[in-house]
Amino acid sequence: MLITNLGYPRIGSNRELKKASENYWAQKITLDDLLEAGKQIRIQNLKLQQEAGIDIIPCNDFSFYDQVLDLSLTLGAIPNRYKESGLTNSLDIYFAMARGYQKDGKDITAMEMTKWFDTNYHYIVPEFYKDQEFSFYSKKIIEEFIEAKELGIQPKPVLIAPVSYLLLGKEKEEGFNRLELLDRLIPVYIEIIKELVANGAEWVQLDEPFLVLDINEEEKQAIKYTYDQLSEACPELKIVVATYFEGLNKNTDLAISLPVNVLHLDLVRNPEQLDPVLLAIPETLSLSLGVIDGRNIWKNNYLQSLQTIYKAVKKIGKERILIAPSCSLLHVPCDLDAETNEEVLTPEIKQWLAFAKQKLDEVVIIKQLANSENITQAAKKLEDNIEINKRRKDSTLIHNQEVKQRVLNIEDADSQRQSAFEIRKALQVKELNLPLFPTTTIGSFPQTTEVRSWRAKYKRGDLTKKQYEELLRKETEETIRFQEETGIDVLVHGEFERNDMVEYFGEQLSGFVFTKNGWVQSYGSRCVKPPVIYGDVSRPQAMTVCWTKYAQSLTEKKVKGMLTGPVTILQWSFVRDDQPRYETCTQIALAIRDEVCDLEKEGIKIIQIDEPAIREGLPLRKENWAEYLNWAIKAFKISSCGVADSTQIHTHMCYSEFNDIIEDIADMDADVITIECSRSQMELLDAFAEFNYPNDIGPGVYDIHSPRVPSKKEMVSLLEKAATVLPAEQLWVNPDCGLKTRHWEETRAALVNMVSAANQLRKEVIEVV
Repeated sequence: MLITNLGYPRIGSNRELKKASENYWAQKITLDDLLEAGKQIRIQNLKLQQEAGIDIIPCNDFSFYDQVLDLSLTLGAIPNRYKESGLTNSLDIYFAMARGYQKDGKDITAMEMTKWFDTNYHYIVPEFYKDQEFSFYSKKIIEEFIEAKELGIQPKPVLIAPVSYLLLGKEKEEGFNRLELLDRLIPVYIEIIKELVANGAEWVQLDEPFLVLDINEEEKQAIKYTYDQLSEACPELKIVVATYFEGLNKNTDLAISLPVNVLHLDLVRNPEQLDPVLLAIPETLSLSLGVIDGRNIWKNNYLQSLQTIYKAVKKIGKERILIAPSCSLLHVPCDLDAETNEEVLTPEIKQWLAFAKQKLDEVVIIKQLANSENITQAAKKLEDNIEINKRRKDSTLIHNQEVKQRVLNIEDADSQRQSAFEIRKALQVKELNLPLFPTTTIGSFPQTTEVRSWRAKYKRGDLTKKQYEELLRKETEETIRFQEETGIDVLVHGEFERNDMVEYFGEQLSGFVFTKNGWVQSYGSRCVKPPVIYGDVSRPQAMTVCWTKYAQSLTEKKVKGMLTGPVTILQWSFVRDDQPRYETCTQIALAIRDEVCDLEKEGIKIIQIDEPAIREGLPLRKENWAEYLNWAIKAFKISSCGVADSTQIHTHMCYSEFNDIIEDIADMDADVITIECSRSQMELLDAFAEFNYPNDIGPGVYDIHSPRVPSKKEMVSLLEKAATVLPAEQLWVNPDCGLKTRHWEETRAALVNMVSAANQLRKEVIEVV
């Protein structure tokens, strides 16, 4: 029985990668400095896993930005606009693909970015063309394998498998299917694997997450064909096929028939898949049992995991069993030991948790218990684990009967607006008096180093509350004045008091607790610190009213109230696992509803409830969608439907495909929905147009995840595309997302261009009329 790991967090325990990358982009450090920072993180991760007792340690799980983008570079899948950029360093080309490039007279857009399955991690979408050629362009995987070998580790290189890689991408021209590229792709994989073998590789992990999705017969045959080719070309290598986030279900027969050595199963997200696999498993196949949750931070239940392992051992024997986390530990924070502030994370709750480092210890202890190794110490660990899980179950911190009763008292009317959209829109047009193509932003404005330093000083006690709030009021007023001067129609207060769009609300809701260093990667250098929902959720007092009311007092223009929706708060938190997710989501929805109603009472006539995570929360298999969408959409409507018809409700979604859930989005019945559209060149609007989406839409015309400033001409072009598929009176003009991560210089320039583009569209429409 061996222990393996699928991947480890690459940001560094103190976010060293974020700091190094951003300093490199700002030209504050050299390329060598950046490469050295990455090397030190990798070495630390490898040694940590080695010291923990992991038998098969992954390599090539490190990335400077994104593992899918890494693979695109490795395979030479570099769109021509970057090849022709004049950039000579492969890492600069890599960053240009992720972030765009605007320098030395060049203006190159970034590649599209979207969510990694049902997580809050974002990947860079590969671009495929009919005449696509692949080559072994970047040797990163070889270099990092050799690096690990030099540390005395026999590592397991990790690659996204060929078919999953193709399915993660998009055809960028018509007339072909990206799977047609498979015969050009497989030889490059064989070249990579052969070079790994030549350097001493014994294992390779091929991630095949599409095996847990509803794939068609062509895709199934492509997967079978791929592994036939790989195993024939590299018979001496032990191949691990890793599946995660769901169960194999109808793909079980395919998965167990592949000519590979090990099949990894996510037995946290889908424990039921083990029985059919054990029933039909061939004698040549070993199983990697993912029994430690790689997506959440609760301590493992050792007894439960051992029952699963014993079932597999009884059927196929210990020698064919590997024990592992359910998926890469990329999705959890690095180290619980870094949480030393007991006022932030109380000892009672801390004892219930396990981060990446602690999950390594858990998998080692479970192996010892299953293998009857180190019996005395392991037995004591088991006893402690049983006691801690019991204390959590019985804790008085978790349950609030008033909250539970309020959920039970919800009626159908609580999730319905008073009137249909057409009636509401007529009232809102009269109330708000906005022009055609009204302009707005999504909420946040740049959180400068100065703003962040105020927050840090306030938390340290170096600023009084009065001093801190005075600085925030000044920043808010300056932002209101900038928006007025620029000509933006619906303003926002800028959210300078907020650390994060979920954390800020969680800090003010009961049932939440926070970490100081519990960072996880969202995309690139962007890290988030998800709250921990440990108990029943309620709102003790108003959370945003004072700042929104203050901003509104500064201007005659309308200021939007800015809230995060219940599904997004749920999805972007580490959620309690002792009750169904829908119950927790409904509790959050009631808390947000209270805030919405309070904002309206204070005269705020436009309220935005962001729900960027609605799409990512979808179960990976369509057969489970209806149940999820029923409670998720209802939660949004509970939060938004307590207001008068004349109050305009906005929602925002980003980096989502809408085609297959467009009816459910319409059922949300938000008066205005703003969506990410600029990287996809307005492709995402097609779903709304084909559906005849009735409510108003703000397609993003400004990609805020890139530092480049889009020109007025570029935004006019995007808006003209939008106006060809949707009526002008239905369209709003806005960036793709909030501006928190951007700098003021680029933000000012981009928003001036955006308003100018909207003015030109208004003029064009008037001229046509």
